[in-house]
Amino acid sequence: MAMAELSTPKTTSPFLHSSSRLRLSSKLHLSDHFRHHLLPPLTTTPTSKISCSVSQNNQAPVAVQENGLVKTTKKECYGVFCLTYDLKAEDETKSWKKMINIAVSGAAGMISNHLLFKLASGAVFGPDQPIALKLLGSERSVQALEGVAMELEDSLFPLLREVDIGTDPYEIFQDVEWALLIGAKPRGPGVERAALLDINGQIFAEQGKALNAVASPNVKVLVVGNPCNTNALICLKNAPNIPAKNFHALTRLDENRAKCQLALKAGVFYDKVSNMTIWGNHSTTQVPDFLNARINGVPVKEVITDHKWLEEGFTESVQKRGGLLIQKWGRSSAASTAVSIVDAIKSLVTPTPEGDWFSTGVYTNGNPYGIAEDLVFSMPCRSKGDGDYELVKDVEIDDYLRNRIAKSEAELLAEKKCVAHLTGDGIAYCDLGPVDTMLPGEV
Repeated sequence: MAMAELSTPKTTSPFLHSSSRLRLSSKLHLSDHFRHHLLPPLTTTPTSKISCSVSQNNQAPVAVQENGLVKTTKKECYGVFCLTYDLKAEDETKSWKKMINIAVSGAAGMISNHLLFKLASGAVFGPDQPIALKLLGSERSVQALEGVAMELEDSLFPLLREVDIGTDPYEIFQDVEWALLIGAKPRGPGVERAALLDINGQIFAEQGKALNAVASPNVKVLVVGNPCNTNALICLKNAPNIPAKNFHALTRLDENRAKCQLALKAGVFYDKVSNMTIWGNHSTTQVPDFLNARINGVPVKEVITDHKWLEEGFTESVQKRGGLLIQKWGRSSAASTAVSIVDAIKSLVTPTPEGDWFSTGVYTNGNPYGIAEDLVFSMPCRSKGDGDYELVKDVEIDDYLRNRIAKSEAELLAEKKCVAHLTGDGIAYCDLGPVDTMLPGEV
């Protein structure tokens, strides 16, 4: 899947300070860049700040210049951005829930470009859930973040109350209830997996510390940037004040792809496929579980009698889907990744249908499957729709499935040793073996 590049050349930007971060809706801070596009340039002092407060009568005050300073006839509103409404007086908002804060890293990347508009539309958290988006980028992506914020403005989402952009996770993660960590350095030519683990691990160690310091104590964290399982482990290890159970690694795209392949093989629509599990790591050692999956409520092995395909072709088709998409499309799977993030969140905020489950990479401590503890491992889960989950106990694991799971477990244990210096487990020692298990399309 696509990842946002996080290299940060040494540049300066007015957006690096909280006083000049962009904020939409009733708390809007505008950069000089925006002002120059909206109205003729006005001279301001370096410390001046344009902000928008709630207007009681929907009258936009006129900006004037006095001794070189921008002033307004009413509070500090500016132009069209003061055409806001009094939330207390709006009938529609009386039935809304309390606003939630959602942080997204890699917010200027391709995945986020699809995801943010789904979040803002109400398609994820519901039509009565106002949100504030906190967008984290790198110094080199600040202008792109401004563009993203402008598009969100122009989309007129009534549920989107605020947008902040910035490069400091300690500012952007303040009081967030959801953190969607998409940004990571992509693996370039000649970069070994061990080096990538260390490079991205440092990013997620820092973000874990920031979440631990300033986020909501019960923040839910979904790690997308790869290698996502081990990045999630690093993040949770650096956030001891946040329940380890709250950290997830995204394996929902793998689950969605597996459902699609089973549906194609069985000649049914994919909504007929249920109880699909992805076990283990988001890599070529992942285990799409056809043993427990069902089609129209019937075990897959009774519907698809080509068991050789199930054991060989099925897994390979799921693993190589991303690489095939790049061959056809010329780019990585940003849109379907965004959809899978939506699916992963909705699985936690919507009660799981009776008898079904979903896959997500979670902390293994206390798991009923005999998988090594202190890993982030994709397993089958159910939720009551409260943001929490429980592991599914009524699954069958035969010798074939157990052997496959063990291979993914061994890989994650090896990755964990590579990042011991980032998880507080001592000196790192990395021996990942000669086989490259990065999924095609992510190199």
